[in-house]
Amino acid sequence: MTIATDSYRRSTSQTMQSSPMKSSMTGVAGDRKKPFLIGVGGGTASGKSTVCEKIMNEVVERQNGTERQIIALSQDSFYKELDAKEILMAEKGTFNFDHPDAFDHELMLQCLREIQNGKPTKVPVYDFKTNSRKKGEFTIVYPSDVVLLEGILVFYHKDVRELFDMKLFVDTDADTRLARRVLRDIEDRGRDLEHIILQYTTLVKPAFEEFCLPTKKFADVIIPRGADNTVAIELVAQHIQDIIWSRISSSKSGSPFTRSRSNSDSMIR
Repeated sequence: MTIATDSYRRSTSQTMQSSPMKSSMTGVAGDRKKPFLIGVGGGTASGKSTVCEKIMNEVVERQNGTERQIIALSQDSFYKELDAKEILMAEKGTFNFDHPDAFDHELMLQCLREIQNGKPTKVPVYDFKTNSRKKGEFTIVYPSDVVLLEGILVFYHKDVRELFDMKLFVDTDADTRLARRVLRDIEDRGRDLEHIILQYTTLVKPAFEEFCLPTKKFADVIIPRGADNTVAIELVAQHIQDIIWSRISSSKSGSPFTRSRSNSDSMIR
């Protein structure tokens, strides 16, 4: 079984600032090491965020109170700004938000590279009720030990995919995902049921099969049943813990910092 991983604690990433925590990856001279970058892919409402939360909780417990800067981001923050025609399509439920072109790929790549280089970066705040970015509002991401990015198409573009030190794919039954999406879109995004079902059958499901599902093959670890798979979550969290401590040891001994990457796929059942 191959698990390539590192630790992360989900930051609430509220707008504007999240104050930097003490980092074990900052050298004596103040030079920050590259963070361990984790991608979490999977279909809509597959439980990606919940998996992230549960792994975070496991890692925090294992740290025994040791502070870590661990940030979680969503690909949803990088939805592009719509033009007038696209706004009308979105209002009618005919704009495909699950298509790769719906995302501002260049902005996401730029932000990830800045994060990877230990630079503070501003991430847009997206409003699902208006299908637009909140003007003047950003999440400021400070240099971190571990950064996680979750989203339906985080593995679609090769240049983004190659930035990840670890890639997880949350694999959840389609009926379960549809049920969750209906509840989420009604409660959190103010959508009506007819709109949700029409959008799912005509846009979301075909896009999943064409664009998201094929990226499953790039995952280092596939997590069936999502957040219900406690064994997988515990194993990933343990691997994260191991990598954190190996990096701390390397830093203390003066060894060069090396990035760990798993090249083989594995599934945890």
